[in-house]
Amino acid sequence: MSDRAKIDYFTEEGSIDAVTSRIGPDTNARLAEVVTSLVKHLHAFVKDVDLGQDEWEMGIDFLNRTGQLCDGNRQEFILLSDILGVSMLVDAINSRRPSGATENTVLGPFHVDGVPEYEMGTNITKQGGTETCLFEGTVTDLNGIPIEGVRIDVWSDNEDGFYDVQQPEKQPLNNNRGVFTTGVDGRYWFQGIKPVSYPIPDDGPVGQLLGQLGRHPFRPAHLHFIVTADGYDRVTTHTFVDGDTYLQSDAVFGVKETLIAAFEPVLDGKTKWKSSFDFVLNKSA
Repeated sequence: MSDRAKIDYFTEEGSIDAVTSRIGPDTNARLAEVVTSLVKHLHAFVKDVDLGQDEWEMGIDFLNRTGQLCDGNRQEFILLSDILGVSMLVDAINSRRPSGATENTVLGPFHVDGVPEYEMGTNITKQGGTETCLFEGTVTDLNGIPIEGVRIDVWSDNEDGFYDVQQPEKQPLNNNRGVFTTGVDGRYWFQGIKPVSYPIPDDGPVGQLLGQLGRHPFRPAHLHFIVTADGYDRVTTHTFVDGDTYLQSDAVFGVKETLIAAFEPVLDGKTKWKSSFDFVLNKSA
């Protein structure tokens, strides 16, 4: 048999083997595993839908336009991952926890490092926001024991549904953002505003895809949290406003039932609303 006969030439039926057989023997094992699986599923998809040449070109154009919109402030590819449920799936796989521990959800694109650290009770709303809200709760372990020294990084949109980084010319720096640290009782409390629902950026190719799929771009109202403590799993999550219109149709699939929080009206107090939510942390392995 000649050397020519041993080569896996590309055919429709043998397309997967033709590609994967060329992965070199010295390739990183994990990279080889991931790329092999990617090729298998991607080729199976193309064959399953009998992809047309014009459809392939349309897909390439879609990906090209998606990449062109990415910059330091906007990540259209992450948005695409979000609306396809991939971001939530990756997060779920990487944040498996025992029953009772607070669940994760997507980080979102608007987290900022270097946010000011405040004393408990501080108002993080620097501008706007008539629907003032007191946020409070306790951070404990799975046995209900309060945890001291927990770092709680919070952020939310304003009353118009925009984060400060989306409106640097309108909102002051770190509007509706703050970091707090729990004391020996594990309690936290601070003032902000009741979040509102808002659309994800839908002026690009991802938004166009949503429209073509008959889906809306809205996220239900929520407050972001990153909760960290030495010796415990990091929790990246939201609390969602109970009763929000979009709880069952979040554009990025971020809602989990355990993360829906009550927002109660306050008749006599410094704020119009109060929302209580307790965090339960799982010890790190």
